[in-house]
Amino acid sequence: MSKKIVLACANCSNRNYSTNKNVSAQGTRLEVKKYCKICGKHTMHQETK
Repeated sequence: MSKKIVLACANCSNRNYSTNKNVSAQGTRLEVKKYCKICGKHTMHQETK
């Protein structure tokens, strides 16, 4: 079962990306290093509520 989630930048808290997550396989919050347009560099993006 997959669930749609939103990723937010750890530095500026801007919600930049959305993706799907397999809930049954991964129980913890997703953290991915992605490019933030506001910061202008690659930063950690965390799953929001």
